[in-house]
Amino acid sequence: MTTAAVEFRSISKNYGELQALNNISFQVEKGSFFGLLGPNGAGKSTLINAMAGLITPTSGDILVNGFHTVKNYRGSRKSLGLVPQELISDPFFTIKELLDIQSGYFGLKGPEQKQWTSELLERLALSDKANSLTNTLSGGMKRRVLIAMALVHKPDVIVLDEPTAGVDVDLRKTLWDFTKELHAKGHTIILTTHYLEEAEALCEKVAILDKGQLKALEKTSDLLSRHNFRYIRVNFEGGEPYFISELQSRVDSLSKTEVVFKVEKEMPLNQILGWLVESKVHLKDITSRDATLEEVFLDITSEDK
Repeated sequence: MTTAAVEFRSISKNYGELQALNNISFQVEKGSFFGLLGPNGAGKSTLINAMAGLITPTSGDILVNGFHTVKNYRGSRKSLGLVPQELISDPFFTIKELLDIQSGYFGLKGPEQKQWTSELLERLALSDKANSLTNTLSGGMKRRVLIAMALVHKPDVIVLDEPTAGVDVDLRKTLWDFTKELHAKGHTIILTTHYLEEAEALCEKVAILDKGQLKALEKTSDLLSRHNFRYIRVNFEGGEPYFISELQSRVDSLSKTEVVFKVEKEMPLNQILGWLVESKVHLKDITSRDATLEEVFLDITSEDK
């Protein structure tokens, strides 16, 4: 039995002359919390749509829980729950009716299924809206309905495609608390997000796509540790400072009261302090930190630019 929840085997997808995916191969381990990251147009949605059976790759194979997405699409789709980016607005069915219909697609009915549907409505704070039409709901509520629909058949693999885009803080916390609970119960979670602090906090492993190619595939901690730089934040007073050339070449950002230097990891802090003294900077505070996932991501995706 395969240990992979999802396997991508040499996946390419062409739209005419545009190559959206170029020979993508990697695995997502069962029970993992996995981040699929990349800038707009990197190929993330194309890869997810291929995994969900919404498009067919030009070449290559995808397996979900060992089921081929084309040759055994029933098994693969039953194993997968997708929360898409696009919001729904159905003028004909209530939330509860939509969940009943979604359950019917997978042949699920009876008291146990009704209990699970009720639990989803409660956990996602939708119980008081169960008999409302979706076109009367706010964007945040529509997002909750999409999550409930993706989970109604208790899939082993849950794909969250930009789940917190445009949602408020309360919904974000509700979503992540529920997602962490599902992960703890053994579900595999695949997350795409532009909020890279979320990916850094949640994902054990990440893949970074750019221009249809796989640029990185590592444990999040390993990806962060191999970054060659750290960041020194200096708060100062006394107007715009003058920096000697050694510091000027390492300025990452600068404001009226703060400067951040991007320096080599091996460089001792007293060297930076010495340069600051030479620059006659009036220090108020200085802190040092390692790179964030966002900074590593920007370095990787800007390599070819």
